[in-house]
Amino acid sequence: MLTLTQDLYDRIVAHARQDHPDEACGVVAGPAGSGRPERFVPMLNAARSPTFYEFDSADLLKLYREMDDRDEEPVIIYHSHTATEAYPSRTDLSYANEPGAHYVLVSTADTDGAGEFQFRSFRITEGEVTEEEVRVVRAY
Repeated sequence: MLTLTQDLYDRIVAHARQDHPDEACGVVAGPAGSGRPERFVPMLNAARSPTFYEFDSADLLKLYREMDDRDEEPVIIYHSHTATEAYPSRTDLSYANEPGAHYVLVSTADTDGAGEFQFRSFRITEGEVTEEEVRVVRAY
């Protein structure tokens, strides 16, 4: 189960809506080994695409160095789907290289009337996708 604060939930959703019609992407870091998402880090979609996201390699390297310095790890890796359901695509699976992370997908298809709003979380290990419950709390 993914547990996150209402503030983090709202910030992820706001970023997805702000970047629509392009896919948004980012990370929520937390203390290493805690499994608790704390630090919201919106990233630039270097692909600037409505159907694909790509972290800028320099930004990603900088983020991983910051996380190492702060004894953090990526607890949530998120991105949006702009015209499809919030479910990992084959491309998403190929990029899922953090087996301990929660992969959050937000569908902003409702923005264009193409579908319902969705906020879903998945575990992705060795290409296997498992959906998990999302619990939103006021504080930890």
